[in-house]
Order: sequence, then structure tokens, then C-alpha cells
Amino acid sequence: MMTRSPRAARSLVLSLPLLFVLPAATAEARAKPVASAPSKAQAPASSGAQVPWLYKGSDVPPDREWIFGRLPNGLRYAVRHNGVPPGQVSIRVRVDAGSLYEADSERGFAHLLEHMLFRQSKYIAEGSAITTFQKLGASFGSDTNAETTTTQTVFKLDLPDANAASLDEAMKLLSGMVSAPTLSAANLKSDLPIVLAEMRERGGASKRAQQAMQDTLYAGQPLSVREPIGTVETLTAATPEAVRAFYQRWYRPENVVVILSGDLPPAELEAAVTKWYAGWKGVGPLTPQPTFGDPVVHPAAVTADPAAPAGDPAAAPVDMARVLVEPDLPPSLLYAVERPWRQKNDTIVYNQGKMIDNLAQSIINRRLETKARAGGSFLTAQVNQDDVSRSADVTFVSLTPLTDDWQAALRDVRAVIADAMQRPPTQEEIDREVAELDVAFQVPVEQRRILPGSQLADDLVMALDIRETVASPEAVLDIFRRSRPLFTPQAVLEHTRKLFSGTVSRAVFTTPKAGMADAGALKLALQQQVAPDAPPTAVAAAPVSFDKLPAIGKVQTPAAQVQTGLLGIEEVVWPNGVKALLWPVVEEPGRVMVKVRFGGGTRAIDPADAPYIALGKIALVGSGLASLDQEDLDRISTGRKMGFDFDVDDASFHFSAETRPADLADQLYLFAGKLALPRWDQLPFQRAKAAARIQYATFSTSPQGVLNRDLSFYQRGKDARFATPTPEQTEAATFERFKKVWGDALGQGPVEVQIFGDFDKAAAITALNRTFGALPARAAQPAGPPPTRDVAVSKPSAQPVVLYHHGDPDQAAAVVSWPTGGGSMGISESRQLEILTQLFSNRLLDAAREKLGVSYSPYVYSSWPVDLKAGGAITAVAQVDPKSVPVFFQTASEIAQDLIDHPPSAEELALVTEPMRQQVTRAASSTAFFMNQLEGATTDPVRFGSIGTVLADYTETTPQAMQALAARYLGKGNSWRLEVLPAEGQGDGTTVASAKVTATP
Repeated sequence: MMTRSPRAARSLVLSLPLLFVLPAATAEARAKPVASAPSKAQAPASSGAQVPWLYKGSDVPPDREWIFGRLPNGLRYAVRHNGVPPGQVSIRVRVDAGSLYEADSERGFAHLLEHMLFRQSKYIAEGSAITTFQKLGASFGSDTNAETTTTQTVFKLDLPDANAASLDEAMKLLSGMVSAPTLSAANLKSDLPIVLAEMRERGGASKRAQQAMQDTLYAGQPLSVREPIGTVETLTAATPEAVRAFYQRWYRPENVVVILSGDLPPAELEAAVTKWYAGWKGVGPLTPQPTFGDPVVHPAAVTADPAAPAGDPAAAPVDMARVLVEPDLPPSLLYAVERPWRQKNDTIVYNQGKMIDNLAQSIINRRLETKARAGGSFLTAQVNQDDVSRSADVTFVSLTPLTDDWQAALRDVRAVIADAMQRPPTQEEIDREVAELDVAFQVPVEQRRILPGSQLADDLVMALDIRETVASPEAVLDIFRRSRPLFTPQAVLEHTRKLFSGTVSRAVFTTPKAGMADAGALKLALQQQVAPDAPPTAVAAAPVSFDKLPAIGKVQTPAAQVQTGLLGIEEVVWPNGVKALLWPVVEEPGRVMVKVRFGGGTRAIDPADAPYIALGKIALVGSGLASLDQEDLDRISTGRKMGFDFDVDDASFHFSAETRPADLADQLYLFAGKLALPRWDQLPFQRAKAAARIQYATFSTSPQGVLNRDLSFYQRGKDARFATPTPEQTEAATFERFKKVWGDALGQGPVEVQIFGDFDKAAAITALNRTFGALPARAAQPAGPPPTRDVAVSKPSAQPVVLYHHGDPDQAAAVVSWPTGGGSMGISESRQLEILTQLFSNRLLDAAREKLGVSYSPYVYSSWPVDLKAGGAITAVAQVDPKSVPVFFQTASEIAQDLIDHPPSAEELALVTEPMRQQVTRAASSTAFFMNQLEGATTDPVRFGSIGTVLADYTETTPQAMQALAARYLGKGNSWRLEVLPAEGQGDGTTVASAKVTATP
């Protein structure tokens, strides 16, 4: 039932931005199904008097907005009405088969089959799935997608502008894919290179670390050798007959659930399921569901201390420890206490137990975070219970040591856990975590009317996968609040002990240094007892009151209030120059979006101070404000819906948060307080430096990592402010300079506040009078030397920039970038460039992936900095094997030249503009869309006018206009190139030390 509380890494997931990525939804159940519309197919075999199939064995109140049914052939379905966004229907087809359902010779078949179902089927011609769904207005990758995990395969479609005809067509297409795929030799030949390219892109150090974890933690179980991507050997040996055998074994109506959540009557949704799926029959007898084994201790495993208390790793034999040396990965230690997984009836009592488990974990995690913030031996540490792929019930403990002394970090983390197992938490600690959960469950109740249909559908998919139910927000909150008397210190203590008791313990330590550890030492460290950490570990729960915080300044009333003439949005100006855009709406109950734009952003930072940009993103908020340190900020927001995100843009800095009407005034105080009353703290700064140093080496583990590290730097003409700081630069950064750089940034430049959503305007202005209106007058942004005023742009060059990575030798990346422009006066052109970019992207995907098979997910994107006069670009990117880098460059150049030489056809253009029309229309149903479009409008009024043309700009054009844009920007000599190749002499970079319990430490 508790599907609204995210749970970590349930299974290995292969997302397929191939075709069909559909958002998911939260299911609700209607006990009495609505009658289906007339159909030639058989009527569903469901009865209103019956308990919905999802709730068999459960006493969780069914969500009455879902209608559940079962067809005579065994296929189950769930449908509901949802109008968020208007006109959309989210469709999910879930097949209860993933990589754990494969035989040894079929490894990778579940995922391969996912690809082949899109390749060709009863109603989709060979290779035409992308364009077929684009004709329905569905964007590739965002509206259409699929994923294969260890336990399921899910096909997803968010159908925009749905009506009876388009729903019928979409359901026809999806039903043909699932029930009648072609699965020919030609299909296999086309899809195999794409799957192998996907495997290649996912390789490298992170992949090796993930595989080492799977091999070790789930040794002896299928999960250890059933990653969804499969193996080169089994995939290249695949035959159409073998793939079809897997398909026929598992793709049958009894194993399929069809879910629809959207803006059409439930009776129409239900009738569509019946029409297109009732005639499907499985081939042969039904194959029983497989079992995935249990964690079993190695016979030679022994407990280091038979007297060890329950929950100590020494009490669950450590039968396997593994050390993996990866020079470019940070030190990371993971140990797991494992128990057999058993399916349980999803009852209220079961969920109450899970609630207490969550409280126990939250208390430990808060103690660990407090210890890390105080300058402990580890950068981060966390505990997390998870039911993994129906294979094991596991409590994970993960930590990142700060130094080479990993034993001290492990000992300190275990000491915190030992203390939690020895003595109960305080009632104050429990109450704090209960307050956090309460607001998490209260918010969906307040925002019920704006829960997206895609989210509701995805929630139901997840519930099916973990064999649980779903419940309405009201039911979840009611059960939680009625359960509060159960949340006692003794109950939390008992659940803590159970969380750390198990059949076996196993561990994996990834280290960048050979000789830093071996398997025997790791096993021994886990077997040794530790003294419980002293009670001061427990987090003090004393509340911090906003009433006791200092005033921002003298309360000021607005100097002006002006209607913008747009959607009821009002501009308010205070004597100190602060401006606010206010848009109260009733259509988004319980949600208020707040964004504060201030200062000069990246261009206001001296290039010599570039390393402080990255450090500020990590440490500025944590340094606190007024008398509040990082711990105080956490406490003051307990039981509140508040946030404190910080970002750096080209020409401004941003604070942002999603809050509630009741919390808006205090949210505004936090943001204004950071500007007026900044606090400076060495500990967050030093922790940020440690995090930056540890992260840096990871960028070189793959071509994509190198692009993440360096692409912006080269796109912006090697401007130091866009470079990722090296460890040496980070180490050289000083706290005093950090204070100077960010103290200036917080105090200079204009301030704009945006408040959009469900709030009372008069109350908001009163709160602004006391916060942002009370700020002292802002210092002017210094003009600075020329390098500081503007951001450089890259120069065209036929000679590629060559960078190197330390990943697998068959990995490379290639980039071609054409500089464009920037500035608000060119907003309309920037939107037209999005159309051109999508035309380019569609052609590149077809050429590089579908025809050549050299890249799994090539893409093209356009950037246009509205706050700068230049700096935009159209950029094509692909991960390929090294020998295909020239092929990619040639392909991209040929596409660019063809767009210049020949205008696109009207049909090709419609495949772009119609999905864009749907995207813009759906996005415009949210205030967040207008907030983003109007950011900066108080200093640049052009942006108000640009709203009126947004739909036309993105959807109305001509082939000749696209040809003209291509000629203007994509011509020969206008681009520059970058390639990321394997470092010379690169081997696999891996050293593994692995030991069973029989190994000698």
C-alpha cells in the first residue's frame, strides 16, 4: 500500500528511451466496475460484488476511483478517470516477466524482446513505431517508452489530446505489439546491434562495481547472474525461434495487466481494453511463476562471536566479502544483512510494521548524517531496507570513507547502529520522524486534484511488481494517523533489531587504491564487535521557532502594484527595488511554487574564483542563516512542506522550493534570511571540498562522464567558470575566500521573487513586506573587466578537440556543436530552432541507431541563454565505439547539409510539430510552465510579450523556414567537434580480491 513512499533500488532496471516512456500513476480501486461499452469481443468476467483482484487477501481500503476487471482469458486491467494534464490518457501494459524469468541460455532475452516488440508487429510496419506514435502526437522518449527489470517488462504511452478514435488506435497498436509481434530473423538482425550498443554504453567501472555487488550479495541466487541487459554470448547466439519460445512462455494474457488513467470516461477506457485484448489467447499450457531462491549461508561460515547480540553483523555470518579496485571510483563500502523474501498479504497490520521499519531507519539515518556533518570519518552513510527483486529481504548499510582509514569509518557507522539496537530512541526522535512522514502523506491529500494520471498509473505498476496494493491519499493518511499509538520507543527498538538480524551478511568494498584492503580484512572488520556510540549520537529534537529569529529589517509596504495584463499575474515593487510576480490560482490546491532570482550568476564570478561556484552549490545553503546551522534548518522545517534548492545560472542565482499555503511565510523568511543574514560554517565547506575531490575521478570512468565534466567548458570557449574544478583547485580553495565570493554574490544585484500557485495574495504580500521588502537596498552588480561581463563562446573548427576516458576500450563519444545565439529578443527564433533540432534528432536517431546501429541513443539538443547575447548552440551527441567516431561525424554533417539543401517535407515536419503542440499544451496546464517562461521578466519585460506567441513559435512553421534556419546556423565551417576516446594502453582497469569465509585474513 505504501507505494507513495519511494523505496530504493528494488531491482536492476533497464530504461529504454527507445519507444514508449510513459509516466506512471497511483492506482485507486472502484469496487463496482462500470459496464463496458458495447464490443464485439467478450465482456469482462468481473462482478461489482467481488473484491477487486488487487485487494484479495488485503484489508486495505480499495481506492474507489480505480475500476478493476479481469477478462475471460485471464488478462487483468485497471482504469480510472484523471484530468491531469487535460486530454491525456496514460497507458501501461505490464508483463510479469523480466530477466529473472530467463533460462541460462536466454540471458538478455526479456530486454531484447522489448526492443523487438517495437520493431514490427501486427499493426506496426517494420521500423515504423517511432513515426507511428508521433502521428498520434506522442513524443519519442518522453511520451513513449518501455523498461525491462529483473521482474517485469512495462510498455508505456502517454497519449496526448486523447479522444475515442486516438485511444482506439493507440490500444490497437499496443495490443498488436504485445499479443502479435513479428519476431523475424530480420527483426533480430536489426535490433541486436542496438542492444549491444546499449550494453556498450552501460559498461565501464560503474558497471563492474554494480556487477561485483550483484555477484557477491546474491551469490547462489539467479539474481546474481540475471542483469536485464544479458551477455554478449547469449545475445549473439539468439535465434528467432529461441526468442519466440521465451515470448510464448511468458507473454500471455494471464501474465499481463493493462492500466489506463486519463481524461476519458472509465467506461470508454474499459471498453478499449476489452475490444483489443479479449481475443488474445496464450500458446500452450500456462507456465508456473518461477521462484528466485533464498540467501543461503555458505557451509563454512562461522559467527565470529556466538554471543553477539541480534542485529550485530557478527550474529549473521559474514560468508562473503569482496574488494574491488577501481582507480577512478571513490571509496564505497556496502554491507547487507539478508533474509529470505516471502510474499505477504498487504494488510493494514503489515503496513503498520513497515511504517515502524521506516521510522527506525529514519532515526538511524538522521544520527549518521549528524555525525557526518560534524566532521566524522565518513562523508555519507545510510541504512535502507529493501525487498530486492522478490529474491531477498535486505537491510543495506552504505558508507563513503573520508580517508584511507576505511576501518574507522565502518566502525563508526556500526557503532551508531549498535547504539540504536541497544537502547530505544527517545520519544522526541520518534515524534520528529512521525511529523516528517505525516506531512509526506498529508501533501497528496491536499494535492489530490493535481496528481498526474501518469504518476497514478506508475504507482499501480510498482505495486503490482512488489505484490502490494494501492490506496487513496486519504486512506494512507488515515491509516498512518490511526497507527501513531504504535510508534513507541520499544516498538522502534524491536524493529531495529529485526532489521539487522538475518541469515547471512555480505559486503563489497570498492576502493581506488590497490592494497588498501583485502577480502579477509573486510570480513574480519565486519565480524568484530563494536562499542555502541554514546547517547550524544541521538539527535536532539528541540524545536526551533521562527518567532525567535531576528527580523530581516524594517517592514516595508509596496511602492507599486501593477497588473501585468497576463493571466492575472501581478507585479509588486518595494522601495528597496525588490520585485515580485504573484499569481494565485485555485487549480493547484495545496501547492505553492516559490523562486527567488538574484545577483549576476556565473558571469558575476571572477574567473579566478571559478572553483567556488561548485563549492557554493554544495555548501552555501548548508552554511545556514541567522542563528540556524544545517541541523537547525532541518529541525525548523520538521513537519512542514519546505525546501531550499540553490542553483547557478548564466546571469543569476536561484533559490527555489515547493511549499504549502500554511508554510509560505516561513519559506520566504528562509530565502530572504539567506540574503540578509548569511551564516558561515567551516564544516559544510570542508565537507563540500571532500565531496568534490572524491567525485572528480569518477568523471573519467566513461565517455559520458568526461562530457559531463568538460563539455560546457569547451562550449563556452574554455571559460574557467564552466570548468569542473580539479582536486588541486578544490584543495587550494579557502574558507575565507568562500565567504568573500558568496558574501558578495548574496548582497549584490537585483532580486525577483515569483510566487505561483495556491496562496492568498494579501497574506503573501504581508509576508513579503516582512522579508524581501525589508531587505536593505542591494549593492549594484559591478561591471568588472570584460571577461566577467560576458561569457565566451566556442569558435568553429574542423579539428576536433580530443579528450580521453579511463573506461572500457570499446567506448567513445562524439560531439558536433553549431553555435547559435542568445538573448530575449530572439526567443521566438530559439523556439523555432527547437523544431529544427527535433528534425535533426529524428534523422540522427534513424541513421545512427536504426540503420547503422553504431549508437544506442544519439540525440540533438538546442540551448539558447535568454540572459546572454550569445552562447547558444545546436549540439549533436552520441556514444559510439571508437572506430565509429568518424562515421558519426560524417552522418551528422550529411544530415546538416541535407537540411540546408532540401526543405523537410510537410509530413516530416508534422511528426515534430504535432508532438510539440501536445507537449506545450500539456505543460501550459501548470503554473510551473509560466514561472519558467517569465523568470526575469521584471527586468526584461520582453518576456511578458513572448508568452503570447509560445504555442505558435513551437508549432507553426514552414519547410522553407526550417531550411533557412539550417542555412543560417548549420553551414559548413560553422561547427566545432569533440571526441572522447579510450586512454592509450587502457586495460580493464580492474583488480578484484574476493574471499569466501574459508579465506585466511
